[in-house]
Amino acid sequence: MNTAVLGAGLVVFAAAFGIGWIGSAAMKAMARQPEAAPKIQTAMLIACALIEGVALFGAVICFLAN
Repeated sequence: MNTAVLGAGLVVFAAAFGIGWIGSAAMKAMARQPEAAPKIQTAMLIACALIEGVALFGAVICFLAN
């Protein structure tokens, strides 16, 4: 198996896990404090965007290293 494909798969899996975890935590926080929902949502979107950026760089590096 090609190591670049394995590395890209791990990067995508880790990013999906991280975004799912952030989304779950944000939903729980919004359920506990509905009045804080806009601030929580903004922080969640920023964190998800940063994770996606890191995942993109990781996938590109994996494919370039091949």
